[in-house]
Amino acid sequence: MSAKRKLTAAAAGAALAPILLAIPAGTASAHGYISSPPSRQAQCAEGTVECGPIKYEPQSVEGPKGLQSCSGGNQSFAELDDDSKGWKATPVGTNVTFNWKLTARHATSTWEYFVGGKRVAVFDDGGKQPGATVTHNVDLGGVSGKQKVLAVWNIADTANAFYACVDLDVGAKR
Repeated sequence: MSAKRKLTAAAAGAALAPILLAIPAGTASAHGYISSPPSRQAQCAEGTVECGPIKYEPQSVEGPKGLQSCSGGNQSFAELDDDSKGWKATPVGTNVTFNWKLTARHATSTWEYFVGGKRVAVFDDGGKQPGATVTHNVDLGGVSGKQKVLAVWNIADTANAFYACVDLDVGAKR
């Protein structure tokens, strides 16, 4: 290799170094959301409720583990936290089957479901990679009426989780 080519290659490498350092290490390559009953992001994607950018990427509500927000702490999706936005509540019984649609699968530690801040169900996947769809049957713990369920998909090998809120009318299913 000529001296000029070595210098050019070294300069190119030096130019790329700051870019590579700016890429966050350990970000999840997983993406998913609850499609049924329709989560808030599913309602946005379907046009049931008028929404901003989440309409185009309902699978991208990702944030640090341990949050209790529908947006996963992501300001771009803050409208998911707005309980007055007109979300449609699905009539259900006291047991609900939640269907996750995963657009990119990733090793999973746990799936958690919360009602009113109280965890009502947890499913432990032990670090396994899920399929393209995941289904959980959840007993909502005796609540009734309009409820917001926060579902959390905890990724096994990163500090992140995916968040979905589902509005339900518990006990309204006949």
